Order: sequence, then C-alpha cells, then structure tokens
Amino acid sequence: MPSGPGAKLTDVAALARVSVGTVSNVLNRPDQVSFDKRTRVLAAIEELGFVRNESARSLRSGSTRSLGMLVLDVRNPFFTDVALGAENVAEDHKHSLILANSAEDAGREQAYLDLFEQQRVQGVLITPFGQVLQRLERMRDRGIPSVLVDRLASTDQFCSVSVDDVAGGATALEHLVSVGSVRPAFVGGPFTLQQVEDRYRGAADAATRAGVPLQLFETPDLKFERGRRIGDLIGNLQPDKRPDAVFAANDQLALGLLQSFAANGLRVPEDIAIVGFDDIDFASQSSIPLSSISQPRQLIGERAAQLLFEEIDAEPGHVHSQVVFTPELVARQSTLRR
Repeated sequence: MPSGPGAKLTDVAALARVSVGTVSNVLNRPDQVSFDKRTRVLAAIEELGFVRNESARSLRSGSTRSLGMLVLDVRNPFFTDVALGAENVAEDHKHSLILANSAEDAGREQAYLDLFEQQRVQGVLITPFGQVLQRLERMRDRGIPSVLVDRLASTDQFCSVSVDDVAGGATALEHLVSVGSVRPAFVGGPFTLQQVEDRYRGAADAATRAGVPLQLFETPDLKFERGRRIGDLIGNLQPDKRPDAVFAANDQLALGLLQSFAANGLRVPEDIAIVGFDDIDFASQSSIPLSSISQPRQLIGERAAQLLFEEIDAEPGHVHSQVVFTPELVARQSTLRR
C-alpha cells in the first residue's frame, strides 16, 4: 500500500475500513463522523503519511496563506465579532481565515486541530475548551504557532488576548447591589470554562464585600435556550425565595432569561433585574434593552491575529505577550429601576 505523498484517499479508506466518503467527511466535516470512525481514519492518515493534494501543493510553495480559528460557539455573536476582527487582520496580510466551531466538545476540538494540521495552516487562534495546551505546544514544534483568544494564558509559553473576567464579574454584581438588589444570583456554566469561573469569582467576592448572599444557578452551557430553562425555574420559585437580580455569564443566557421572565409575568427590572456579559448587538436591541459588561470584541480578534502574525515571523527567542483588556459596564433598562 502506498505511503507518504503517494497515498490516496482510497488507501486511507481501505486501511481504516471505511468508505472514501467517510474519509472525505473526516477531512472536511469531522463533526458529522462518529468518534470511532474518525479515530480510525486519523490513525490511517498518520500511518500512511497521507497529505491531501491541496496541502501538498501548499507544502511545495512553502505557505498555505491561511489561519485556523477555533471558537466555542459560532452561534454566539460575540465570537462572530471576534472572528471578524481577526479576519480583517488576516486580509491585511493577504491570508484567509478558516473558522471552526468546537461547540464546547473536546473531541470535536481535537478533530479540528487535526484538520488544521492537515491543511498546514500557518497559525491557529483558539478559545480552548478541553486540555489542549500540550497539543498546541506540539503543533508549534511542527511550525504552527497559536494564540489563545478570550482566555488568559496560564503559562508564558503562549500569547493570549482576553479581558479581566474577575473585574467584569465584580462590576456586574456591584451594579446590581447599587440598584437595590439584596438577593442577587449568578447564572452560568460550565465552571470548566475559565471565563465562567472568573466571572463567578469576581461576583462572589463583590457580594461578600457588599454583605449580600449570592445564589448560584449552574448551567452545562451558555446558550439562549439554557437561559430560558433557568428563567422558568426561577419564575416558579416563591417570591421570598426568588432572586431579585441576576448576573448571567453571557448575553445569550441573559436574553433567554429575559424572554422567560416576560412569559412568566415577571417585570424586568421591577421584579428582577438582569445584567449580562459581552454586550453583543442584540443586547441593546432586545424588547427590554439589556445591561451588559462590554468587551471590545473586534479588537480582541484584531489583536490576537496581530500577535499570531508576529509569532509566525518571529526569530528564535520570541517573547509571548498576554494582552488583557478591562471590561466596562453598559447600563440599560434591564437594571435601571425607577
């Protein structure tokens, strides 16, 4: 069986005991392939040293002129705006940006990193979900550097661009207390996401300083529908057990809460105030404009892409930078009680 550049899709399919179509899906749409088949195909690719024709051409020319970007949820407008900023910088450098969605799934995240390696991208922008730092180090050793986006690097071995989520959480809680909340709650999760952990920690510290208890409603994800479900749960609580204000870990959760509270007859902000995080465009356009902790979304993407190009062009001994922006409160009707 041929190996190296001579290996073909049919060879990979035969070794992995799958169809050629399955191999193609692993290379182009890995989320549509079962874990077992995907693992077999990737193992066959590794064993045969298979390189797709377009990648082989890129290897001969010495450059793919593309970057890979892997985010937690492409449906979240926050990441869309971050990607737009990164794309603008990529275009300035005459590169394309390949955007991928991990969907907060560690297996899917690894599959897309595999794909980026196979495509020979020049670098990767990533909002990590799983434990991928060692994998990213190996990719860098093979000539594919990476920059962490919306995540502060825990080591000086990576560049990163993030916001101070602890400060943002504290600002949100302090605002709720300032408008009269005595029973605030935090809605968010999973706590394996550092952003969620930090936002909760900032809010909890601020609640302690203010002398108020902070109720926790932990969620397995940060999606709009999850906010609706938690909103229904809160809406069914007895008034004396119900929080009088909620800090949601992102705006998608907050907008879901807002819709649920309206359906349950709760007035916002009179009965319950809401503040979100990210300040996506929908926050100001909702039926009750949403207060939110604002992040410079496009600027995060732009700065991350700039750092990545700097590392791509860097000489040995490159010093990694950790850029941290300070988030700001944008107060709107959802918290401004009369």
